[in-house]
Amino acid sequence: MSIKKQALKSKPVCKVTFKLSKAEAAGANEVAVLGDFNGWNPTSDVMGKLKDGSFSHTIELEAAKSYRFRYLADGATWFDEAEADAQEASEFGSANNVLNL
Repeated sequence: MSIKKQALKSKPVCKVTFKLSKAEAAGANEVAVLGDFNGWNPTSDVMGKLKDGSFSHTIELEAAKSYRFRYLADGATWFDEAEADAQEASEFGSANNVLNL
């Protein structure tokens, strides 16, 4: 798993690339990034599956903010990002990943 952040000089946003290896995706056919940046919508930010079986997705987020997110595989299995900036308890008894830009 990895997260790459790239601040843009031309506007106050940051390009964030989420990447999961084939092994980390554990045989999933589809993985989505859900968070407060997309209303936790499982169809908003579906990661692209690459030829090597890994998944990747890039989004632009407003800079100087924090975002909560998690991954959802095949619409059923939630999992976390090991390289998240922090973990924060959710109202559902689990934890959310935190991304600070």
